[in-house]
Amino acid sequence: MTEQHPACPGSRIAVLVARFNPEVTNLMLAGCRQALLDAGMREADIDVHPVPGAWELTLAARELADTGRYDGIIALGAVVRGETAHFDFISAECARGLQQTMLETGVPVGFGVLTPENGEQAMERADPERKNKGREAAMAVLDMIDFKRRVTA
Repeated sequence: MTEQHPACPGSRIAVLVARFNPEVTNLMLAGCRQALLDAGMREADIDVHPVPGAWELTLAARELADTGRYDGIIALGAVVRGETAHFDFISAECARGLQQTMLETGVPVGFGVLTPENGEQAMERADPERKNKGREAAMAVLDMIDFKRRVTA
């Protein structure tokens, strides 16, 4: 058992998870949830909201941030490069939209959106035994919640 993260007491976290590429995003969600629980979060303070894909993460994050109910939001998705420019548009606008939500609302948004070249790279980055990016996004959001509390105290 690790020591409780300073951001955990009293925090509520929303986790958005894209349903597209579920073999990847489900692993990321498991890593994210486990990281939050290991850091001391209570299951009751973690709300998971599925969305169709990475494109929809931006609107969902903004809607959740605007409710004022969450101290942090974690966005999980996987946009795998294909044969068209679709990858470039979706990945860039997803990153921009999530950053815009964070900057305009002040609610930390953990960026757990993979942009790999292929499915193999996506699975490597979602692997719970290796560098699960869902876990990394969870820890980043907890660190930013703690940062905000320290600088506004």
